[in-house]
Amino acid sequence: MFKLLNQEGRARRGTFETVHGTIQTPVFMNVGTSAAIKGAVSSLDLKDVGCQVELSNTYHLHVRPGDDLIRDMGGLHKFMNWDRPILTDSGGFQVFSLASLRKITEEGVNFQSHVDGKRIFMGPEESMQIQSNLASTIAMAFDECIENPAPYDYVKNSCARTYRWLERCKKEMARLNALPETINKHQMLFGINQGGTYEDLRIEHMKQIATLDLDGYAIGGLAVGESAEEMYRIIDAVEPYMPKNKPRYLMGVGTPQNILEAVERGVDFFDCVITSRNARHANLFTDIGVLNLNNKKFEKDDRPLQEGCQCPACKNYTRSYIRHLIKAKEMLGMRLCVLHNLHFYNDLMAKIRTAIEENRFAEFKKEALEKMNNRV
Repeated sequence: MFKLLNQEGRARRGTFETVHGTIQTPVFMNVGTSAAIKGAVSSLDLKDVGCQVELSNTYHLHVRPGDDLIRDMGGLHKFMNWDRPILTDSGGFQVFSLASLRKITEEGVNFQSHVDGKRIFMGPEESMQIQSNLASTIAMAFDECIENPAPYDYVKNSCARTYRWLERCKKEMARLNALPETINKHQMLFGINQGGTYEDLRIEHMKQIATLDLDGYAIGGLAVGESAEEMYRIIDAVEPYMPKNKPRYLMGVGTPQNILEAVERGVDFFDCVITSRNARHANLFTDIGVLNLNNKKFEKDDRPLQEGCQCPACKNYTRSYIRHLIKAKEMLGMRLCVLHNLHFYNDLMAKIRTAIEENRFAEFKKEALEKMNNRV
């Protein structure tokens, strides 16, 4: 399913075949937590800005509107009118982010819903069942995302439990994919490497999960408090033990700089809410640095957000007008900013892919970092 087309150092250019189409890698997945990108962006807009993969949140869709409802509506693709690949996370991140509302046991995790306080239990089987109802292209295994830093012994025990959970996920997904009523009988499973910032635990856990021959492998539990340097150190430690013939996914990362550094270290898949979150606060990514549209100096600026950008915002509107919309709290301002940031990230990934194809990624990375570290 994964084909390596070219490699420059550790940077990889590949394709990943799925039942919902071929993914060109490296790829950035656009995050639509509740089956929509925050900022009034539709699935049709996603195609216009070059999105290949949409990512949705298992826990949030289970809570609202309910995965049973989405199954009855024909699955997530039909529900949100998106015919390209979808990756759903497992709910494991909520083990981390909703720490005050959950209790972990060997069987799984008891949650308290952040919406209405209702008690929810989710274990490996439940996570796979929910994701099967959603009928996503790629399902993520249920794991525990550990905060950094965390005590060594706790992390070691958590890794062992996450591996046992992964075995249960694989078994349950095989069962679900064989059922006649299952919407997507070709749903894929990615396992998640954990181990905090301890290299020995990371390596041992990666060796373990690699034996299960999954469809892909993710590095989880990073970008949750540690420094960028620590994150790069862990990627360097884990990457040699990740299967070469499977896609690698760095979860929840990140800035354009993070992506360039991680691609250089052999990562293929990325996602992060930073694109839409920053845009909703008028912080825009451009190829010459970060632009804060709230600044008064852009009040009479008749240039696009980024010269030469082909996104809907840059092709049709000025910095001055979009700044006015933001200040007037008009939804269109937020929407245009989100569309720009999404386009910027997807375009960046296209440029990265071309650079690796042409064996000039190292040069491209150096030039891009020099420009992106500025503030416009």
